Amino acid sequence: MQRLGLQPSTFSLSSSLRSCARIPYKVGGVSIHAQVHKYEIFQSVYVRTPLLDFYAKLGDMKSAKKVFDEIGEKNVVSWNSLLAGYLASQDLLTAKQLFDKMPCKDIVSWNSMLSGYARSGDMDKAYLLFQQMPDKNIASWNAMISGYVECGKIDMARSYFDAMPKRNNISWMTIISGYSKCGDVDAAQELFFHMPENDVLSFNSMIACYAQNSRPKEAVHLFNEMLERKLIVQPDKMTLASVISACSQLGDLEFGSWIESYMIRLGIELDNHLATAFIDLHAKCGSINKAYELFHGLVKKDLVAYTAMIAGCGINGKPHDAIKLFQEMLDSDIHPNLVTFTGILTAYNHAGLVDEGYECFNMMSEFRLVPSADHYGIMVDLLGRAGRLKEAHDLIKSMPIPPHSGVWGALLLACRLHNNVELAEIAAQHCFALEHDKTGYTSLLGNIYALNDRWDDANKVKKNLKCVGSERIAGCSWV
Repeated sequence: MQRLGLQPSTFSLSSSLRSCARIPYKVGGVSIHAQVHKYEIFQSVYVRTPLLDFYAKLGDMKSAKKVFDEIGEKNVVSWNSLLAGYLASQDLLTAKQLFDKMPCKDIVSWNSMLSGYARSGDMDKAYLLFQQMPDKNIASWNAMISGYVECGKIDMARSYFDAMPKRNNISWMTIISGYSKCGDVDAAQELFFHMPENDVLSFNSMIACYAQNSRPKEAVHLFNEMLERKLIVQPDKMTLASVISACSQLGDLEFGSWIESYMIRLGIELDNHLATAFIDLHAKCGSINKAYELFHGLVKKDLVAYTAMIAGCGINGKPHDAIKLFQEMLDSDIHPNLVTFTGILTAYNHAGLVDEGYECFNMMSEFRLVPSADHYGIMVDLLGRAGRLKEAHDLIKSMPIPPHSGVWGALLLACRLHNNVELAEIAAQHCFALEHDKTGYTSLLGNIYALNDRWDDANKVKKNLKCVGSERIAGCSWV
């Protein structure tokens, strides 16, 4: 239009500004702002409001407020745009002050403020606002459900879900995701099967729920059921990523390869998210070279991709590659998470690098990460294998969280390697107290007694095992 020398209308300017806000395209929006001044049609609220919205979506609240103040006759859309900007910037105090000043509020105003409190986790204020609302729609109820889900208060979320006069698919998926987060797969499954209509998003929620809660067989089964309904529901990239994750847990490279061919057949492009899922699959199934190939082909390597490769190298006998990748990740200013540290500590353990492993373990505090019992378990195993049993025991005693049987089991195994009966007895007693099935630990303690010629104790342990009536599970090979 400009090249043709045509003067833009209010409609063309506002539409262009909305497009710039959505992309976002800062240079374009600022240029249109200049055109607005040039053609002297800046007085129109229908141009100023999209301009205000543009700056708010960019996070430039100073410019947004300036445009807002220059609007002569503000409408509710102008107020809502500024309010949304403050909420997106997480400036709840200013947002609430603006909300209180609004001469006229519509359902969008109330829902924006409600969602702001819910997202910030302040459910007490969200509750009070919800009670004050003159009218509520599905979005209002969904905001409350989502807020309680994020806070981990699934019972409160369910009470709002049950009280809803009308629900949409977002309501169902939010509560299903909530149960998935807290590990109640059965409750999520019951809701899924009671949904009036299942679409691709609801299938995605349930498949992800199965995959994230270590029930991969059910994830694959539901995916196959989805394929049978292909005329009604078509899998998308999110579906495939969750199913690939399930294949990783099952070690099912064959089905994972079928998904890859299925994607090619349907013309689904391999984006970074899917490629990362395949990296994890190939790494866990031993195809580390294929995982590397996919990793190097990524347009942008993020935390999830690095973590998958580090863990893959750690479990596939390439600890030094894992350490190199970890350093590369830090150099790229990507902060590791708890899963990353599990992978890298496993790599240090496999390489037998005790001091370096300890240094890495202590690094977790630099990233404000609190080690889990699993991280302590890896460190106990690393120290124990190196014969530093006292240090391993001292580390367990210094744990700020209760150690699980895996931590004491790592110490017991180290005692077996280095014939330390005294510590073995301490570790075994803790294992017996924490684990229902004592068979493995009892056999291990018996072996330690036998290696040290304490046959009376060894026989006593074996008799005790027979009295309990435990049976050793016969070994089997996947081959």
